Amino acid sequence: MALARAYGAIVSGVAGHLVTVEVDHSQGLPGVGIVGLPDATVSEARHRVRTAFRNQKLTWPSGKVTVSLSPAELRKQGAGLDLAIAIGIIGATGQVSQSVLESTVFIGELGLDGGIRSVAGAVPAAIAAAQAGFTTVVLSLTNARQCQMVSGINVVSYSDLQHLLRGLAHKAEPLNIAELEPMDTPVQPDLADVLGQHHARWALEVAAAGGHHLFMLGAPGVGKTMLAERLPGILPALTSEHALEVASIHSIAGTLDQGIDINRPPFEAPHHSSSMSAIIGSVHGHSVRPGAVTKAHRGVLFLDEAPEFSRNALEVLRQPLESGRIVLNRSHWSGIVPAQFQLIMAANPCPCGNALPDTPAKCVCRSIVKQHYFHKLSGPLMDRIDINMLIPSVNAVKPGERSAIVAQRVGEARERANRRFRHQAWSMNADIPPDFLRGEYSVNSNALSLLEELHQREGGLRGAHRILRVSWTIADLNGRDRPSREDLAMAIHLRERPLGQAA
Repeated sequence: MALARAYGAIVSGVAGHLVTVEVDHSQGLPGVGIVGLPDATVSEARHRVRTAFRNQKLTWPSGKVTVSLSPAELRKQGAGLDLAIAIGIIGATGQVSQSVLESTVFIGELGLDGGIRSVAGAVPAAIAAAQAGFTTVVLSLTNARQCQMVSGINVVSYSDLQHLLRGLAHKAEPLNIAELEPMDTPVQPDLADVLGQHHARWALEVAAAGGHHLFMLGAPGVGKTMLAERLPGILPALTSEHALEVASIHSIAGTLDQGIDINRPPFEAPHHSSSMSAIIGSVHGHSVRPGAVTKAHRGVLFLDEAPEFSRNALEVLRQPLESGRIVLNRSHWSGIVPAQFQLIMAANPCPCGNALPDTPAKCVCRSIVKQHYFHKLSGPLMDRIDINMLIPSVNAVKPGERSAIVAQRVGEARERANRRFRHQAWSMNADIPPDFLRGEYSVNSNALSLLEELHQREGGLRGAHRILRVSWTIADLNGRDRPSREDLAMAIHLRERPLGQAA
């Protein structure tokens, strides 16, 4: 056979794309040419594949081999096309029938010994194969375990090229993915570990029930970090669709095997020294390295010591907080990256942490130092925060409710919202569009008078809209069909910034 066709997949941005690998074997000077916008890694596949052939005792073609990667205008990068190229060459030399390649996508890097290795981004690549109508995808054993959650496609794994060829000829069985030890998943910390802080725990429950953003101000050691870390434990489990989105992102980031429970909302807590690129992500060639906001997609982004982050790293959050996505424009790649997360920020009252009246030590910070400390938390950023909490010193040693109990109430409130929004494009109170807040989901005139007073005092509509959304969440937690005046008053109280900080 002079011409053969195999199929592989790559990742461009954060999405998988199917690649058709056409291999032509003809007379001429021996050599392998790869066309179709390959990057250096793809071009180097000729050396890896040829050495793998020799070590696997496979016949290498004696003439000229031309490999065409289609679509030609799409930049190909990464070692994930090694396996598809190798299978295409095997097909072009008549060592395997073309018919067995038509319904299968091959994804993997080849070792020099012919072994099939894992690649980053296997999950979105497998999703692309399933969407294109293929029935089988061949990957390494590790990647196969990751891709089992992709519906509509049969995921199989082989150890090396010889094993794969025997499997295609129905002379060998694929590796048993079930024999792998299950991936370690972290144990969710429990809210019962937080002593006292009943008001803060309730605010966290409101944030969880409605998907609202939360800012906590308090002295060191009062439990701000503990509260934030326990938020994912009271959030509902991800739907299968959202779990697949999370798995795709962490597959690209290479963190899927690092204790990520893809059925639970992810929790990202970048260090305050993180750069703007580490927060929003970066582009290398046509490959996106997901930043913290994307790895927190469908979950929680926690910024501890928020005033210690750079101003640029904080201000870049304004777009995804409104739209749930990041628009990256670089010289080689432009596109949209998902970033729909729940933001939790924590801060001390001053650099020394002793500015609050209930702290035993005396604050030693000058007023200009305090002003500079909170200067990075700009008004436009803080205006996007729904709930502001002043966390006092621990006032009790009795444990509170366990996460499971709180999670049940959160789930019931979410279910009320889901029923209310069953014909809408959103499902959480935090996502209600402004025009609906002024129409179908407005509050009664008695409650609205409170909001009008606040609007006259502060001006601007964003704050009013966020207060209305929180009031709907409080109503859901209280089992009411529509927010009352008391619900709206509590939402206004939760909106107030502690000590006027970051105004």
